[in-house]
Amino acid sequence: MAVQSKTFEGGAAPSMPMPRVGIWFRAWEVPEAYRRPFAWFQLIIAYGFMERALWSSGLAWQNKWVFVTAVTVLVFAAVDRPSIQRLGLGLPTGFGAGLILAASFATAVVLVFAVRGAGGQIPANPTWPSLHLAWQYMVWALVQEFMLQSFFFTRCEELFGSSTAVWTTATLFAAAHLPSPILTTFTLVGGLFCCEMFRRYRSIYPIGIVHAVLGLTIAMTMPDSLLHHMRVGIGYLRY
Repeated sequence: MAVQSKTFEGGAAPSMPMPRVGIWFRAWEVPEAYRRPFAWFQLIIAYGFMERALWSSGLAWQNKWVFVTAVTVLVFAAVDRPSIQRLGLGLPTGFGAGLILAASFATAVVLVFAVRGAGGQIPANPTWPSLHLAWQYMVWALVQEFMLQSFFFTRCEELFGSSTAVWTTATLFAAAHLPSPILTTFTLVGGLFCCEMFRRYRSIYPIGIVHAVLGLTIAMTMPDSLLHHMRVGIGYLRY
């Protein structure tokens, strides 16, 4: 949006005090009596927009709904005025990070040996994913974990309690990967693990690494005839 400067005759423009950001956020603070309904509203709207992006026909419409979803999540997160700790944006403890990473790398190794032992080809898709796509996926994995944990889990936690939120959030995550049978199954199991680790150690960074490692392992061990380039929604059906 273009910004046009204005001049005033007879001298400089009078200085106007700028409202503080904190005042703006306080003005949008949700009263305690409406916290639960507002949490439900945020969940339904954000998840609905995300599903609309996954099932829209045409790349242009998908990109528009992805943008709408991203803006919606960020606005809701800002209005909610969360702490860094609640969002999981702080650094993890050494023990928590070590446990999360060790479990993920062990799972990746077991999956590779299991597929190899069953006679599968490693890599299952020699020309895909490329190194360039692998780096993009690592960034995308962290973005997904922000949405999954920092947004969806925190609201499910507020509504249902932390233990139930693990199952609820993981189920929502798996449902977003329909109709891919491979990704829906893996994301349900992986989502349960990641949500539980977030509940215990409250940091998305090691969980983002877990997501990237396991996602790339699946791409390396599962044939593209089943993965469809790891697409979900309408993209899986039209691959």
